[in-house]
Amino acid sequence: MFKHYNMNQVVLPLDLEVKLEKNDIAYTVNDLVEQIPDEAFSQFSRKTGCPSYHPKMMMKIILCAYTQSTFSGRKIEALVKDSVRMMWLAQGYEPSYRTINRFRVDPEVKELIRQCFVQFRCQLIQNKLIEEEAIFIDGTKIEANANKFTFVWRKATEKFSTSLIEKSNQMYDELLEDEIIPGIERESSDELSIEELSAIENQLDEKVQVYDQEIEENDDGQERKRLRSERKKPKQYRKQFQDFIRRKLKYQLDMKIFGDRNSYSKTDHDATFMRMKDDYMMNGQLKPAYNVQLATEGQFALAYDVFPNPTDTRTLRPFLNYIEDNFFELPNFIVADAGYGSEANYSDIIENRALTPLITYNQYRKEKQRKYKNDPFNTHNWEYDEEQDCFICPNNQRLTFRYLSNRTDRYGFTRSFKVYECEDCSGCPLRSMCTKAKEGNNRRILYNQKWEQQKEYTRKKLSEEKTGEIYGKRKIDVEPVFGFLKANLGFTRMSVRGKAKVKNELGFAFMAVNLRKYAAMNSGHNGYYNINPAKNGANHLKLMIGAISNYCRLVMSQPLLFACNISDRLGMKPHLLVVANCFEF
Repeated sequence: MFKHYNMNQVVLPLDLEVKLEKNDIAYTVNDLVEQIPDEAFSQFSRKTGCPSYHPKMMMKIILCAYTQSTFSGRKIEALVKDSVRMMWLAQGYEPSYRTINRFRVDPEVKELIRQCFVQFRCQLIQNKLIEEEAIFIDGTKIEANANKFTFVWRKATEKFSTSLIEKSNQMYDELLEDEIIPGIERESSDELSIEELSAIENQLDEKVQVYDQEIEENDDGQERKRLRSERKKPKQYRKQFQDFIRRKLKYQLDMKIFGDRNSYSKTDHDATFMRMKDDYMMNGQLKPAYNVQLATEGQFALAYDVFPNPTDTRTLRPFLNYIEDNFFELPNFIVADAGYGSEANYSDIIENRALTPLITYNQYRKEKQRKYKNDPFNTHNWEYDEEQDCFICPNNQRLTFRYLSNRTDRYGFTRSFKVYECEDCSGCPLRSMCTKAKEGNNRRILYNQKWEQQKEYTRKKLSEEKTGEIYGKRKIDVEPVFGFLKANLGFTRMSVRGKAKVKNELGFAFMAVNLRKYAAMNSGHNGYYNINPAKNGANHLKLMIGAISNYCRLVMSQPLLFACNISDRLGMKPHLLVVANCFEF
């Protein structure tokens, strides 16, 4: 007997909500978007043209699609037509992939995404899922939607630009020497500007046109041949200066695109070439990528930003400013790994923000090693005479204070070093192991007093029980978010180009991570996915009892065979031997 099934019978449409499970992620997406203030959607309103889809509906279907690891506009369009939860969120509308793609890269969507993160954090605080005690910051590199070998390097551009300047100056001097064109007024004798190159090219063009006219008017074959020969040189110079103008414009545009970077991609000008962990050629090949900075707490993404820097050190200060301006007030503890440990970052957090940095530095773990502490040639282990302000080397020579050195990096940050120098290193038997200075030069020490104080502050804070416990949560707080984003959600490469569009897409991706975790917690699951008790050892008692039972069965089966062989030798009956073994077990 089968249940009634007839494809030719009309079925009345029902509310799709009844088909969703109780804790479906669509409800979580719907509740989050509905919390966004209506004022944030008013900027999408238009008084002319065809009425557009409501931005609430567009936000819901894109967020829901990203939670299902669907990032393509065409696949999202197909999902709206196939998925019950997407049909419910869209309420019967079916926007095309063009509409979806245009919406998610719209500059005004940036404010909606920011509101999503703000409202989601408020929801976490109300449910007491985060403590607002600390934020955990880390960065990862995500490959850009750009071709792999479309790199443009600053060093090569500067080299070619310098060569162009030298060649253009040389050719201009040759033109004046051969009296092909008259001289022009120059702003600088070092370099010909675009306007000056254009003026030279115009003069050469006029010279060539004069020769052309003379050749046409002259009927003498020998004279025409001579004129063509004289015209050849100006034509060649004109072609060279046309090429100079084109290349100079290109180099100027390249330098403008570079900004503070050393490279960019031709297909995505905002992407920078970085060394990625995923090296498909196994030769350290660089890929166009973005450095994504993330702030988390409780394994929830609370704020994010995108930077072109290949390293994390110089991203911390602008990222903290961005968090304060757009997301929330910074908590008391700023937790990050050794990649952020620098004098500039410590000074900014402690002095300017009056917060506590729980950030290690590069040598933090190495300083704890026995080899580091027992190295006699390590200057940190040398004796310091505070009265005379000098260090004493392993050969009992004094390195006295000589002068104060201030060094300013290219980003404008100044560091102060006290320079200590040995009185005389000549004839020292330990010289080869102590210094690599050339013969005639003495051993020097550059001592940054402020940096050493900051390192001592960091060691003290991390040795305390409370702050040490907070720092210990870093790896289990921010790292799982990146792992879930790339491994579980499958978001390993951008779908759009340009920094502004990339920030929008990353906002959808990180919010999808948050929504999946939050929905899993509400449905009773622990974390991002269902836990397998046997795999994770959660049901260990059941496994132990089963193992013991199998072992008992094995032991009970052995004495009968064993007893038959040795009963005569021991003078015991087999069943007594079985009982003895059972008691022994």
